[in-house]
Amino acid sequence: MTYRILIVDDEKMLTKLLSEHLRDCGYETLVANDSRTALEQLQKKPDLILLDINMPGMDGLELCRSIRSHVSCPILFLTARIAEQDMINGLGFGGDDYITKPFRLKELTARIAAHLRREGRKTAKASVLTTSDGLLVNLTERRVFYGTREILFSKKEFDLIEYLLTYKGQIFDRERIYEAVWGLEAEGDSNVIKEHVRKIRAKLREATGQDYIETIWGVGYSWKN
Repeated sequence: MTYRILIVDDEKMLTKLLSEHLRDCGYETLVANDSRTALEQLQKKPDLILLDINMPGMDGLELCRSIRSHVSCPILFLTARIAEQDMINGLGFGGDDYITKPFRLKELTARIAAHLRREGRKTAKASVLTTSDGLLVNLTERRVFYGTREILFSKKEFDLIEYLLTYKGQIFDRERIYEAVWGLEAEGDSNVIKEHVRKIRAKLREATGQDYIETIWGVGYSWKN
């Protein structure tokens, strides 16, 4: 299978460089230098999106927020912004990873490969996980429902829910969760777990009025029994 990667950046020289490099690595590439073109390219169903934050008109954060509920593929932000709040904003808008410029092509390629491996990895687990109060997690379709209402999550949010619910009642620290969900190859920071958990809790609380993920202070997180 040849994976298709959409590169969105207003720097044409950078998109050309990345496109040529990723094609040499065996990927098919799509290029967009603005959000309008990116939206058009989504019709070709990319398997992963590299998305710059700083673009004229609709920036990368706005674009991510507008498409996140309609695409399940990984979205990796490429940006020169290095402040912690920028990282939080990117993840909060539905991004799965955050890579600061300038970056090494070797590192970027490794992260892309890791995300695509996890995306395509097949599992023999049950297709549906449920809770006693009616929350349903469809592993096959990667969708979450409470009654008839669907609750939308980003790819990484769903991965985290699946991991904790699969091992309901067990306690995992942030490093363990990061390795399980992001992979051993990831070079990011396990602090992103805190922001993802916050987003998951807010969405679940809004839809169900309940908290499902428990914080065990000084230890980690657990899905409540």
